[in-house]
Amino acid sequence: MIEVDEAGVVEFTQALVRIPSTNDPARGRDERPAAELVAAKMREWGWEPVVDEAAPGRPNVVAVVEGGGGDGPTLMFEGHTDVVTEGDLSTWTVDPFGGEIRDGRLWGRGSADMKSGLAATLYATRALQLAGPFPGRIKVCALADEEGLMLGAHHFVATGLAADVDGAIVAEPEAGEICAVAKGALRLRVDFTGKMAHGAMPQHGRNPVQAVGALLVALRALETELQGLHPAHEHLGEVYVTPTVVRAGTEEQVNVIPATASVFIDVRTIPGVEHKPVADRVAALAAFEGIAAEVSILVDRPPVDVPVSDPVVVALAVAHQHVTGTAPVYGGVPGSTDGTVLTHWGGIPSVVYGPGGKWIAHQADEYVEVAEIVRCTQVFAEAARRFLTRSSS
Repeated sequence: MIEVDEAGVVEFTQALVRIPSTNDPARGRDERPAAELVAAKMREWGWEPVVDEAAPGRPNVVAVVEGGGGDGPTLMFEGHTDVVTEGDLSTWTVDPFGGEIRDGRLWGRGSADMKSGLAATLYATRALQLAGPFPGRIKVCALADEEGLMLGAHHFVATGLAADVDGAIVAEPEAGEICAVAKGALRLRVDFTGKMAHGAMPQHGRNPVQAVGALLVALRALETELQGLHPAHEHLGEVYVTPTVVRAGTEEQVNVIPATASVFIDVRTIPGVEHKPVADRVAALAAFEGIAAEVSILVDRPPVDVPVSDPVVVALAVAHQHVTGTAPVYGGVPGSTDGTVLTHWGGIPSVVYGPGGKWIAHQADEYVEVAEIVRCTQVFAEAARRFLTRSSS
């Protein structure tokens, strides 16, 4: 087994967690300090990271580590530097940005999602580099804005950096599961326009709230229909069509029929569900006599379905069994990750695997098991070796 710096990867995770890298300009927060810490560690090891802003104050950090062992494939390790807000501090029993280690766990916002995974990719690559020459190269990437519009991943693809990558391991928390499939996300906004009028004289207006009600009922039927056409996926479950936000009128003027109303919809899809027909269907369901309706696509991330026979998935599975002594368990990502962008827009086969519980992300008292950070670092190093050498032993 490749020897990794166990203390180093844990300490680096702590250092990352102690940086509140939320995208929160009002509080003067962004990913830059976390990106700078990653770049500094890379330079300490003699790597030459490229720091490139995907948006103002939101840099990607990419380093290419050549193996020195001749021609070979390119493996990408990917993590993101942003975290979601800590939320209500009264719900935490630890400092969200303290990076405290207690009871064998490292606590704090981003500890699982996904600063421990990001740290593991760096230290795994360094371990393989120190172990001796290997063919090909590893692209170690710390990208911005995964928790938002995935600007970092889109920028990575748009600037051509995905073109030479043969496989990607995305280090999101999956509790030891190897996830080569991920749900798609289609987020829609429906804007209704009617005519404002007095609530006592509705005959003089056109009430868009009635169109909202009709659409909400129709969306439930659409979800049932899609679930009938597309049976639940083994790892991803059902298709869901979920209205999440409804806007219309004001509490201060309940006697006024509003001129406009909006519905926001979060559609989660599985392989086999095409997004455009779903969006078109929602547009048809939004039609209501006398009310104009406009449907906007806010996010369109197709499902990911990488075969388990793909070399990057095989290398990870063999490495997992070698390090842990247990057979790999395959699962699916219930949401979407940067891997969605890398696969669908970058053409890179991607697989998601990393330290941390599968359902712990975005919760108060987020934590990751310290032993799991070390174990995943070892798995990543072994997976890289197998992928780059095309070895199963």
